[in-house]
Amino acid sequence: MSAKTGLSHKRARGWARIEALTCTVITGAVSRLFASAPVGSQPTNIFAPVSTPADELYHLSLFDLSVCAGIFIVVFILLVYAVMKFRRRADDDGREPPQIYGSDQLELAWTVLPILIVVVLFLTSARVIHTVEDAREPANALRITVVGHRFWWEYRYVQYGFVTADELHVPVSTPRHPWPTFLTLLSADTDHGWWVPRLAGKTDVIPNRVNHTWIDPHRVGLYLGQCSQFCGTAHAMMLIRVYVQTRAQFEAWLKNQQTAAANDPGPAVTAGRRAFESTACINCHTVRGTVADGRFGPDLTHLMSRQTLGSGVIPNTPENLRRWIQGPPAIKPGVEMPPMNLSSRQLNELVAYLETLH
Repeated sequence: MSAKTGLSHKRARGWARIEALTCTVITGAVSRLFASAPVGSQPTNIFAPVSTPADELYHLSLFDLSVCAGIFIVVFILLVYAVMKFRRRADDDGREPPQIYGSDQLELAWTVLPILIVVVLFLTSARVIHTVEDAREPANALRITVVGHRFWWEYRYVQYGFVTADELHVPVSTPRHPWPTFLTLLSADTDHGWWVPRLAGKTDVIPNRVNHTWIDPHRVGLYLGQCSQFCGTAHAMMLIRVYVQTRAQFEAWLKNQQTAAANDPGPAVTAGRRAFESTACINCHTVRGTVADGRFGPDLTHLMSRQTLGSGVIPNTPENLRRWIQGPPAIKPGVEMPPMNLSSRQLNELVAYLETLH
C-alpha cells in the first residue's frame, strides 16, 4: 500500500469517527427532548423511566454510553495526533518509515485494558439483571397473566376473576404506598415481545415457556408500548397501552370489570344481541352473562370501556366499530378475524348491542 493510500484511509476513518460523535450528540439532545414530553407521548422513549425496572436499565445505559464515549474520545484523540504528526510532508522521500516491534508495555496495555472494560460492563449488567429478574414479589402485588395472540394482547386478572384485552390497567405504586404489578407472560401461537419502554425492558413471550416481568409505575398516566418480536404481518400494529391509575380509580375500574354484561331491554339492542349470539361471533369472543364463551378473540364484556380497537390501531367509536366488523383486514392486514358479511340492518343492530357493553 502506498503512503498516499494509507493516508486517505486514515482520513476516512477519522471522518467516520467525527460522524459517529455528531450522531451521539444529536441523539442525546433528542433524548432530553423526549424526557420532557408529556406522559405517554413517546412510545419508545427509554430516557424517561417511571418504573424501577426501567430506571435500572436507564442508568445502566447511561453508564455504558459513558464508557463507550470515553473510549471514543481517547481513540479519536490518538487518531488526530497520529494524523497530524505523521502526515505526509513536502520533503518526504516516499520510503517506509522505521518500524518498531515488540513493545511489551503497549501490548500489555491494549490487552489488559479491554479485558478490564469488558469485566466492568459485565458486572454492572449482571447487577441490573439480578435486581430486575430476582426481585421478590410482595404479598400485596397485583398478579396479571399476559397472553400474546396474533395480533392482540389478553390480560387475565386471575385474582379478581375476569379477563380483558389490549389495554392494561394497573395501580400507581409510590414509595409510601407500594403496589407493584407482576406479569406472567405466555404465548398462544408464536413469538411475541412485551415492551413498554418507560416501565420495563423487553421480555420475550414464547410458546411453551413461562416468562415473568414486573413494573411499579410511580406516576399516573398512559404509557405506550409495542410487540418487540416479529410475529407476522400485523406485528407493527400489535400495540400496548398501559393505564396507570390512582388507587381509587383502579379499584373503581376493577369493580366495573367484575360485573357481567349490561342487559338493555331496547328492541334494537335485543335484536343485536340475538344477531351476536346467532353468528360465528360467539365461537371466538366471550361476553359474560351470555352464551358467548369463545377464547380465540378478545373478551367483549366491557368492550366500550376501552379507548381503542384492534390492539390500539384505531379509536373505539361506533363508526370505527362498524368498519372493524365489516372488514378487519382492511384496517389491520393479517388479522385473523374474518369479515362477518352481515346485512346493513344486522350490522346496525349488532353495533347498537356492542355499544351497551361498558
